[in-house]
Amino acid sequence: QVQLVESGGGLVQPGGSLRLSCAASGFTSDYYAIGWFRQAPGKEREGVSCIDSRRAGTYYTDSVKGRFTISRDETKNTVFLQMNSLKPEDTAVYYCAAVPIYSYCSLYPRSYPYWGQGTQVTVSS
Repeated sequence: QVQLVESGGGLVQPGGSLRLSCAASGFTSDYYAIGWFRQAPGKEREGVSCIDSRRAGTYYTDSVKGRFTISRDETKNTVFLQMNSLKPEDTAVYYCAAVPIYSYCSLYPRSYPYWGQGTQVTVSS
């Protein structure tokens, strides 16, 4: 069974950093893309970043470019989201999602059939 587990969320001051992890299990191959999404109170779910399965292609939404970095450790089936220079507007529940397609990357939530439970990120002084 496919399972995604996020970790690393918490409370951080503006300008601080957090690293989120998404551990994936249950896939029959390493060919799956991971997307990070977030949902703030009163807002729609927003695509933040994605990384594909083999070519290490990445994409970021404009609001996080230069601050967030996505990476993956294929040997550990884990994807990371390093978040630096955090702002209060980054506060949200962050979700990772997976789609088992080779060389694929998308920030559209409906592209992803598998989702984790989410981890809360709060940026506040």
